[in-house]
Amino acid sequence: MRIGFDAKRAYLNKSGLGSYGRNLINALSSNFPQTEFFLYTTKTNPTLYDPTSGNIRLRVPEKLLHRSLPSLWRSYAVSKLLVQDGIDLFHGLSHEIPFRFPVEKVRSIVTIHDLIFLRFPNLYKAPDRYIYERKFSHACRVADRIIAISMQTADDIVEYFGTDRSKIDVIHQGCHPEFFKAMSTVEKDRIRATYKLPGSFILYVGTIEERKNLLSLVRALHHGKIDIPLVIIGKKTNYAREVLKFLDQHKSVSALFYDVIQNTDLRGFYQLAEAFVYPSVYEGFGVPILEALASRTPVITSRGGCFSETGGPATLYVDPLNYGEIAGAILRVLQDTELQKKMIETGYQHATGFKEDSVAGKIMQVYEKVLHYDR
Repeated sequence: MRIGFDAKRAYLNKSGLGSYGRNLINALSSNFPQTEFFLYTTKTNPTLYDPTSGNIRLRVPEKLLHRSLPSLWRSYAVSKLLVQDGIDLFHGLSHEIPFRFPVEKVRSIVTIHDLIFLRFPNLYKAPDRYIYERKFSHACRVADRIIAISMQTADDIVEYFGTDRSKIDVIHQGCHPEFFKAMSTVEKDRIRATYKLPGSFILYVGTIEERKNLLSLVRALHHGKIDIPLVIIGKKTNYAREVLKFLDQHKSVSALFYDVIQNTDLRGFYQLAEAFVYPSVYEGFGVPILEALASRTPVITSRGGCFSETGGPATLYVDPLNYGEIAGAILRVLQDTELQKKMIETGYQHATGFKEDSVAGKIMQVYEKVLHYDR
């Protein structure tokens, strides 16, 4: 069997869609060594991703025109290349299927992570929304099957694109194996010293943008007079100015900011934290929640949406816009050792259901189903 992937994000995105692609490709290639996997990408970045499995083949633009216009290659020329490579099934890992897709010769699947640009159009520029809607709707229409990473995303696909629900398979995103590994005291001491981390802290991981609602967490710490530093890991957007302004006006809240941290060190942040708090208003899945649970860290996140799918029974759920409720949940976790123990043990067990090997097996079942039914 020959499987093709749209692997651009796997090579170029440090987190999010990039992590999903890398983790899935690695798990599939190692669990199914007899299958050939072709990675189609406009560029490579060996420092971020350099797969070495013998059953992985790389495809990049070769013609001068396509190297000069990589988007043209990815959106159109790949369709012809799939036929030349004898691809049986193409998997668009990040919302897209090439235009002019050879539907009579190649089967296809697309993973849809979220439709945030439709749920919160004010967060996106009009030209970007137009392009996303055109690409996403095309992919959902052309693909033989759609993989949604949560029930929330499946519901959104049905609502916004009118897709038949029977065409959608919900397969939750997996958690990188790194987060299940417990760090030694020596390793934790290295992380603490390298990044100058305080003795105790609350952790937030995620882009600092309006939708992820970091300001509510900062307000909660101030409101609850919670005297423990907040460690923030994530890329800043303009929304970060609001957070920094509040911190400047309320010196009672101590915050440390870090850019994206690689998984080998990021797991140390989770394992050293007293609690992980994720007050996002909306997510397609919420990977950091799963990373925290796998790292044996108590989690507090938002009520509703996809969050209970990811967080499971051991997570504390709050109204993300009610900073008083967030503060109360943080204080409960910090003050109740029995609650901490229950959240850690039950949360870890929940996370084991999202290991990459399990996810890869479910994805392969969908591949087999698509390849063996008549349209």
